[in-house]
Parts: sequence; C-alpha cells; structure tokens
Amino acid sequence: MYMGNSTGDRPSTPLHSVSVAGAVVREDGRLLTIRRADNGRWELPGGVLELAETPKEGVRREVWEETGVHVQVGRLTGVYKNTARGIVALVFRCGAPSGGDPRPSDESTAVAWLTPEEVAERMSEVYAIRLLDALDPNGPHVRGHDGKRLAPAG
Repeated sequence: MYMGNSTGDRPSTPLHSVSVAGAVVREDGRLLTIRRADNGRWELPGGVLELAETPKEGVRREVWEETGVHVQVGRLTGVYKNTARGIVALVFRCGAPSGGDPRPSDESTAVAWLTPEEVAERMSEVYAIRLLDALDPNGPHVRGHDGKRLAPAG
C-alpha cells in the first residue's frame, strides 16, 4: 500500500527527510548545544542522514562537524516528526565526549554546554523537548509537531 498524496489511481511516494541528532550529556549533566549559523537559534547538533550511513554514524558525523566533539552514540531517545515540513528526526543519547575541543563551525556560530533549565529557556519547545526527553530513561518518546508547537499527546 502506498501512502502519501495520490490522484486517481496513481499513488505517489511520500516525501520525507530523515535527520539525526545527538543529545550529548556531560558528566555534570550539562547538554551540548549549538547556535545555528543560518537562523541564530539554539538547537542540539544534528542534520540530514546521508544515504550510505547508519543513524549512529550520522550522529557521530553531525556532532563532530557542528561542534568539534567526538562522541559515542548510545540509545535512541526519541522520534520526532515535523508535520509541516515532512522531516522525521531520530535523537540518540550520547555519553560524555570522547575527544575533540568544542568549537563553532560553518553551521554553528557558538557551542555551549547548557543546564536543562537553560535549554528550556533558550530553545524553542520543539527542540528543547528533544534534549530533555534524552534525560528520561522511560523513552524512546514519539512526538509530532508543526514546526512551532508540539502536537497533543495521543
């Protein structure tokens, strides 16, 4: 069965992008964040999953590219769908950095280790929840949003 928009008898292929992100948690409980170069917003490091890589490989690459930090990728903590843009994001918890020095990149203008309270203050709800969900051992969480607000549970 095909899903997506269809006209008449011609089914169409759904158009979704898959992204991955790393919720990097330091020993002191602080979380690795970036300020994006394209829009100035604080988010967790991540991006589009490349065709030839596994989700965990993608997380390692994206965290390194955006922050200069090497990580070991752990468990899946959440699956998030932006219903307005057709993006499905997989978030994995990463332990403390295994090397590298935090630094901005072409994709980030700042890198910071924030407390959970600072994450909630600086980030939009749809991104903050991805980091905060990673602290919850009862995941993985599955959530939808329209790019601005989380969808109601259920």
